[in-house]
Amino acid sequence: MDRKEEIREFLISRRAKVSPEQAGIPSYGELRRVPGLRREEVAQLAGVSTDYYTRLERGSLRGVSDAVLEAVASALRLDEAERAHLLDLARTANTPSGRTPRRPTQQRVRPGVMRLLDGMTGAAALVQNGRGDVLAANMLGRALYSEVFNSAVSSGRDVRGRLPNQARYVFLDPRAGDFYPDWNAVAAISVAMLRLESGRNPHDRALNELVGELSTGSGLFAALWAGHDVRIHTTGTKRFHHPVAGDLSLQYETLDLPGDEGQFVFTFTAEPGSASENALAFLASWAASPPETTTAPVRSHAQPGRNPGKTEPSHD
Repeated sequence: MDRKEEIREFLISRRAKVSPEQAGIPSYGELRRVPGLRREEVAQLAGVSTDYYTRLERGSLRGVSDAVLEAVASALRLDEAERAHLLDLARTANTPSGRTPRRPTQQRVRPGVMRLLDGMTGAAALVQNGRGDVLAANMLGRALYSEVFNSAVSSGRDVRGRLPNQARYVFLDPRAGDFYPDWNAVAAISVAMLRLESGRNPHDRALNELVGELSTGSGLFAALWAGHDVRIHTTGTKRFHHPVAGDLSLQYETLDLPGDEGQFVFTFTAEPGSASENALAFLASWAASPPETTTAPVRSHAQPGRNPGKTEPSHD
């Protein structure tokens, strides 16, 4: 990924989203040739010259101070995720080209984290990295995401050592539209999280290969990726249509693992007394029926299988 192009497209896309009215700039009914703010208007709001901001928007962030970046972020009305992304882009732009790239994210899940997952008997829990690879899950997490674990597309049974991947399932498995009733929202969030990760780890070869694979296999992914939206996934509600438990509406929380950079715990719980709580309890009972009831790190095994192709999910 070209860093200057990333910076340029991100700043242009954010500028286009801010209207003069939102920025407090009177338009006097004039016809404007560009959506959103002009470069000179952003420069004025940020307290820098138009020439200086133009250089920034051309991708030249090397040596730019945090104060200037914060001023630009305020002028463009960036949210928390967008500010973090801008700072990440500046950090990588300021990294000397000869410096060793950032080490890949550790894929091994520590035994202590595994025990923590197993102790969450009333919640579905997963450990993921920024690429959306599922590194580990407790019993209920495996049951809830059985469609992802069992998908030949997401786990790549024909690719030795490849982990189940949430984004690969969402965009390349035609059954994902049934599993996620809010598929369009899930798809947009998946892309926004990958875009945020690309700012943090531009030299992540596996991430770049995943983005290339999804861009080739899904026209919608390519369109969403070009939008340069970013998202921090922290808390919210997610709906599932599970083949065994039926419809569930679960609250999720994201827990960062400071001792394991790039790893996150996602937990899913149901509202007490709700139909989803009953469905989750039924799913837990169903999951406990197989002989294997302990958490294990995700492993992928090369198995013969047919590639389901690149058919997009159908949505009305």
